[in-house]
Amino acid sequence: MNSPSAIDKTLMVLDAVLEHSRFTDVVNATGLAKSTVHRIMASLVEHEFVAQAEDGTYHPGPKALRLAGHALTNVDLATVARPVLADLVAQTRCTVHVGLLNGDEAIYVARLDGPKPYRMPSRVGKAFWLHCTGIGKALLAEKDDEALDAHITRTGLPARTPLTHTTAAALKADLAQVRSRGYALDDEENEPGIRCVAAVIHDHTGAAIAAVSISTLSLEQSIAQVALMAPAAIEAARKISAALGYREPT
Repeated sequence: MNSPSAIDKTLMVLDAVLEHSRFTDVVNATGLAKSTVHRIMASLVEHEFVAQAEDGTYHPGPKALRLAGHALTNVDLATVARPVLADLVAQTRCTVHVGLLNGDEAIYVARLDGPKPYRMPSRVGKAFWLHCTGIGKALLAEKDDEALDAHITRTGLPARTPLTHTTAAALKADLAQVRSRGYALDDEENEPGIRCVAAVIHDHTGAAIAAVSISTLSLEQSIAQVALMAPAAIEAARKISAALGYREPT
């Protein structure tokens, strides 16, 4: 295996600084010699990609933050998600969506259809409730008790179908399961005859901003069969989150 080039080493150090503030931790994370890391850090500080605090710790500098700001301004969730969704359609042969959190609702920002003779009654730009959809429940499960209670009070949990959770107790019991298993299910709670499984998407700050779902007709698949697609939804959500800059806790 070829040894890392000077550029490789610099990028390794810069990447490590985003995760570690102490010099020794940066050295351990990169596996480079202390002298090499020290030399690279000095150069990064000089060029303002890294800043050193009075206590000796290191942090992203103004140029790194400026670059990150420009990049994030131009990030389009639908564009980032599209190749992942294409793979998900090929894997599941179902309609897939990405819904973006918008206050007490979510909005479809991406949709790709599977090779089926029918079309789901969804469209990009359509807003939908959180408490009765897979995407919505994946997002609600990320809220703390205070934020969830406030959402319930504001919305009142209106019914969309006879299977919609319309009480706080029922919704909270469902969300506890979502947190435990890592995905949400919609068992004809939003549209009669439609089931889906969904997993949450995080942005670079770790915030739950959206979710990806796989939808199918209840005539085609039972809720247990839909749940078997959960790993695919979770993996798609992880890939989109990573593309947005999210790093899972280690």
